[in-house]
Amino acid sequence: MPRTQVAIIGAGPAGLLLGQLLHRAGIDNVILEQRTADYVLGRIRAGVLEQGTVDVLEIAGVADRLHKEALTHAGVDLSHDGVRHRIDFKSLVGRTVTVYGQTEVTRDLMQARQEAGAVSVYEAESVALHDIAGKKPRVTYHHRGEEHELECDFIAGCDGYHGVSRKTIPSDSIKAFERSYPFGWLGVLADVPPAWDELIYASSARGFALASMRSPTRVRCYVQVPLEDRVEQWSDERFWDEFKRRIGEDVAARMQIGPSIEKSIAPLRSFVAEPMRYGKLFLAGDAAHIVPPTGAKGLNLAASDVFYLYEALLAYYRRGTSAELDGYSQRALRRVWQSVRFSWWMTSLLHQFPDEDPFTTHIRRSELEYVFSSPAAQAVLAENYVGLPL
Repeated sequence: MPRTQVAIIGAGPAGLLLGQLLHRAGIDNVILEQRTADYVLGRIRAGVLEQGTVDVLEIAGVADRLHKEALTHAGVDLSHDGVRHRIDFKSLVGRTVTVYGQTEVTRDLMQARQEAGAVSVYEAESVALHDIAGKKPRVTYHHRGEEHELECDFIAGCDGYHGVSRKTIPSDSIKAFERSYPFGWLGVLADVPPAWDELIYASSARGFALASMRSPTRVRCYVQVPLEDRVEQWSDERFWDEFKRRIGEDVAARMQIGPSIEKSIAPLRSFVAEPMRYGKLFLAGDAAHIVPPTGAKGLNLAASDVFYLYEALLAYYRRGTSAELDGYSQRALRRVWQSVRFSWWMTSLLHQFPDEDPFTTHIRRSELEYVFSSPAAQAVLAENYVGLPL
């Protein structure tokens, strides 16, 4: 029966990053992915990286193209009813963020794994985890019409919210905490130059909007929409018209618009499952937690999970100690909850809630005014946005 040291379920950024880190450390691993490589690469996701995430990508040896092509942002703009206020990360906390799309991170990791000759099995169907609380964990799956079984020391569940890993844990051994938000984000990707130098988070009576970018020639823009809305209801013309109304007259006046090359609606929710370990199974990334995209934390949290798990596995295989593995969940969850709190706060601060009463509206506006006027409040926002220490 084939055997590996670490079986990684999921070939998204979390699984690929863990696989690359382990491979460079001489720890054998196999990645199993339900979808095709093209499907994984085609998913449009976040693009703001904390410095800690960049540091982990450097350790993995996949940051060369990032350093050549990524954009460095020293702040963001918060806008209320068209009036912008800049949060200067560099002057407030001495750090910056990096704008580099998750698709590009995934592409770099895929290429590195291919060049290394490490094993990735795409279109692995009917993946099942066995004996995860015992001494001989294993994974079974179907691939190209044949059934396969893989023995391993540990399993890393990096297969997302809907994956099999978390669902394999007995329900009485894991607890979920969740908050759903009564709106979604309609996102558009378009090949036009951005009319802004840094991200703009805009709050208005019409709802939230975000002006983001992927490169000097590609924008990613969002507007808050009701959960019941469908993409088909939003023509490009309608989207750009609504986006301009929310983002502010000065930005709208100098914008170029173009046809969307991708358009989708994502619901917003906060979700945490704990603990992030059960026996020989360790959860990482979206398999363990989901955050609203408002705080730009999803990919960054996955990277910190992976880094903690990598360090724990390294200690086990190099020094024979399991203390770091035993402490993985607690260490990861401490950072997870800090990021969940910040993402919830940003979401509550900037969005128009459908059932919002006048008192809540005034409190939210007062909070925004406080952030705009208080260097201390801005420093707290900046510290959290650029990323708490790993």
